[in-house]
Amino acid sequence: MAAISLLNPKAEIARAAQALAINITAATGLQRLMASNLGPKGTTKMLISPAGDIKITKDGNVLLHEMHFCHPTASMIARASTAQDAATGDGTTSTVLLIGELLKQADLLIAEGLHPRQLTNGIMQAKDQAIQLLQSLSMPVEIERDILVALAQTSLRTKVDASLADLLAKICVDAVLSIRSDRQQLLDLNMIELMDMKQYTTLETQLVEGLVLDHGGRHANMPTYLEQAYILTCNVSLELEKTSVDSSFCYKSAEEREKCVSEEHRFIDQRVAKIIELKRKLCSNNRRGFVVINQKGIDIPSLEALAGAGILALRRAKRRNMERLTRACGGEALHSLEDLSEEHLGYAGLVYEQQLSETKYTFVRQCRNPTSVTILIRSPSGHQTETIKDAIRDGLHAIQNTIEDGCLVPGGGAFELHAYKELVKFKPWVKGKAQLGVQLFADSLLVIPKTLAINSGFDVQDTIVKLTTAAKESEQLVGLDLDTGEPMNPTEKRVFDNYCVKKLMLNSCSVIACNLLLTDEIMQAGMTSFKG
Repeated sequence: MAAISLLNPKAEIARAAQALAINITAATGLQRLMASNLGPKGTTKMLISPAGDIKITKDGNVLLHEMHFCHPTASMIARASTAQDAATGDGTTSTVLLIGELLKQADLLIAEGLHPRQLTNGIMQAKDQAIQLLQSLSMPVEIERDILVALAQTSLRTKVDASLADLLAKICVDAVLSIRSDRQQLLDLNMIELMDMKQYTTLETQLVEGLVLDHGGRHANMPTYLEQAYILTCNVSLELEKTSVDSSFCYKSAEEREKCVSEEHRFIDQRVAKIIELKRKLCSNNRRGFVVINQKGIDIPSLEALAGAGILALRRAKRRNMERLTRACGGEALHSLEDLSEEHLGYAGLVYEQQLSETKYTFVRQCRNPTSVTILIRSPSGHQTETIKDAIRDGLHAIQNTIEDGCLVPGGGAFELHAYKELVKFKPWVKGKAQLGVQLFADSLLVIPKTLAINSGFDVQDTIVKLTTAAKESEQLVGLDLDTGEPMNPTEKRVFDNYCVKKLMLNSCSVIACNLLLTDEIMQAGMTSFKG
């Protein structure tokens, strides 16, 4: 009788072969679910929420986030895979496939009597050797637009249609290069705003070297088109505010009340007057515009005064846009208007409003050396917008990884084929039954080119024989051409993967697979609630 049964008679226990079978069944089931999504030729899945919302995607991270798994092992694999996406922005589906393949291959050997401990020793040795091979295959690259576009295309074509992927790749590269000042390695991707407008088609998506705000001027007489505009970014209240604590005022007469109210308005009027005075000083002899973007509110009398002076004023701007405004336009974000001067102002060559249905959008464009930009996503429906946002996020992370790593890895299954060939050569150097673990790891790596071939509609056995033969005979790396099913040189075809994605995938897959193989008992023995 299990020890846990003595402590908790209601505990549910699965031991030895049963526990292993539970883990392997969950991993292989998840593998079959995700396999059809891999690569540019992968198919999509339609997810329907309980509320009836529809999402069509083949992004592994989105699928694993949106789906609910009751099986604990499947849930653990899903969390580990989405953690990889959070760290590197890619590799979710590949991680699921490799974990499932490792456990599926291990099931055959364990059924023949091999102890999991000896198997896991071989897997970990093979993993270390594969990471060394990965490092030797990495190609140092100069951070140039052409190479980054090729990498982004490889990443984005696995998420969206090829024509849209090529457009988004150029947009993502230009956005990252815009915010990358002084050739810095660490990038703040939060300086790239994603704004969506439900109009036109997805191919109308564009990069705005500046900002797009989803609100406009709050007065009908304010200008809607300004050139060579000064930008005042501030967090100053231009309206009457309630006190921060509960309080009350007592008056002896109506005159005292009027005096108190007029004094409150005087503070607001003085602030507005300083803005108008600076505008007249700077713009009286030219046609330059003046824009006020305030994080706090602006009351109606202040709006009327600003509109009368020809100033475009936006109130209650989002907090996240305040830093982006100063990064895009220059100047400073002010919390006081005491010493307001020209040096505190930013600049934009063009500021204009565009109205779509009942929503106003304000475009701030033609900024000087902007280090904050906006990707304006145009699409006719909400689920297309979400798909493009997920794809852009992955593309931006792929470019960021390349800049931080300083190197790339050939794609199209080239690394997996090369690692398979080298691990087979490495196997005789391993002592004992751990050789079987090395062979298992090598065979499992082939699941990536196999799945790419299946999703492209080619015969998997014929394709793998061609690829492995070409890899043995050629001194160059060989990958799979998804259009013809023939071996190809990924460097010549400009198909690349991120070094850090592959490295993290090898590490996480081997560790998770070994942990699941060494699990000999699964216990569900949670605390019970006693209600008298």
